[in-house]
Amino acid sequence: MGKQYDRMLTIQQEVSDINGALALMGWDQETYMPAKGASTRGRQLATLSGIAHERFTSTEMGSAIEEAGSEELTVDQQVNQRELAWTYSRSKRLPTALVKDLAETSSIAIQAWRDARENSDFPAFVPHVKKLLALQTQVAEAIGYAEEPYDALLEDYEPGTSTREIAETFEALRTPLVALVDRIRESGVSPRTDFLERSYPIEDQRKFGVMVTERMGFDYEAGRLDISAHPFCTHTGVHDVRMTTRYTPTLPTQSLFGIIHEAGHGLYEQGQDPSFEGLPRAQAVSLGIHESQSRMWENLVGRSRPFWNHFFPEIVKTFPEQLSDVSEEEFYAAINNVTPSLIRVEADEVTYNLHILLRFEIERGLFTGTFAVEDLPAVWNEKMQDYLGIAPDDNREGVLQDIHWSYGSFGYFPTYSLGNLYASQFFAKACADIPDLTDKISSGNLLPLREWLRTHIHDLGMTYRASDLVVQVTGEPLNADYFVSYLNEKFGALYGL
Repeated sequence: MGKQYDRMLTIQQEVSDINGALALMGWDQETYMPAKGASTRGRQLATLSGIAHERFTSTEMGSAIEEAGSEELTVDQQVNQRELAWTYSRSKRLPTALVKDLAETSSIAIQAWRDARENSDFPAFVPHVKKLLALQTQVAEAIGYAEEPYDALLEDYEPGTSTREIAETFEALRTPLVALVDRIRESGVSPRTDFLERSYPIEDQRKFGVMVTERMGFDYEAGRLDISAHPFCTHTGVHDVRMTTRYTPTLPTQSLFGIIHEAGHGLYEQGQDPSFEGLPRAQAVSLGIHESQSRMWENLVGRSRPFWNHFFPEIVKTFPEQLSDVSEEEFYAAINNVTPSLIRVEADEVTYNLHILLRFEIERGLFTGTFAVEDLPAVWNEKMQDYLGIAPDDNREGVLQDIHWSYGSFGYFPTYSLGNLYASQFFAKACADIPDLTDKISSGNLLPLREWLRTHIHDLGMTYRASDLVVQVTGEPLNADYFVSYLNEKFGALYGL
């Protein structure tokens, strides 16, 4: 290990510790912080973000990264040097004042979004979206882009991709998805769902969700579960992973699949090599790969027939009165019911990507000037009608349903669809490598899948970029056919297609 590499690591660990504190403060803001604390928290986040940015983009760090590249490094050390060099190159182009302004504006916007959503008052949120849009436009211009500003923002979440490539991916998915939705609609099959609207005690919902995620291998001595307006997962390190969900007495599957989803993220973080904590070698490859973990656990496992072969008797024990007249087959059909819905996080697997397409087109349009912020409710409702045949009655269930824009996280949404594609391809490979995997899941043994993911994805950190990781794990580039085939097979059986 070289002297400059050591110096690079020392600075990076300092920055990582500050980022851990920022993550903890962000988690607190979403869970326990008093509402009136938003402005103070915004200032605190801005201060720490500025310090972290200045330390990371210092001349000392730049020279250490550059000179470390000439030293004799192991493969793992090369990963750290390569990824820190890439991040440094992007970060160096951003003025500290802009970084601080983004952190403070976002902190205030989060509380504004929460209030606006509660009151279905989009005009109250407009000034915050406008400011964040302007700030992120400055970010895109400072970083630079090949074709359009949105490219620069996408790279933050999915390095190596572009707006054009995302648009092409959606275009390839649109036709088979719309065709499948039409076939399901014409099937005449209408699953019974009345029992999902009965009253399910929240504490029992929590206990069942915790039990399932423990079976998945989530370590609650290195993590916890709390409540927030919008479910999320964050971490301050490998041994401190925070998940949240939201509960509604008459929507038990909302919290359950939300918990399973966030635990998929949590397992990715807990599966990193602790000896590289704070370094790229122990960080997720991209948000698309991160989403592949959560979507795999939520859908390919959590909504599967093998999963409920084991867990249906257990959920009946937890809610005996609510499910006394329900069969396993009825329950399985209900949780996989395909019907257009207003809320993205409650959408079925077939229509989910149409929710993402809507958001992608709106975000792209904001940065090209096609859409004005004030017009977003009307644009949103029109696209919902076009893609899903329904429109919300208020902004709470429409344009205000997601928290992402209050973070200034433009470019995040496409990673959800990429996650679906990655998940299907990874799961197919896992089933090939573990021939009796579905039998294991059917018996309630979820740990073999967790171990496969840990070996092939989690423990590798950022050794490979996303596109290379897919080839490394599955032997071929990302192929949307896995996802389309999975949907056609599963829902073809459910709807007699």
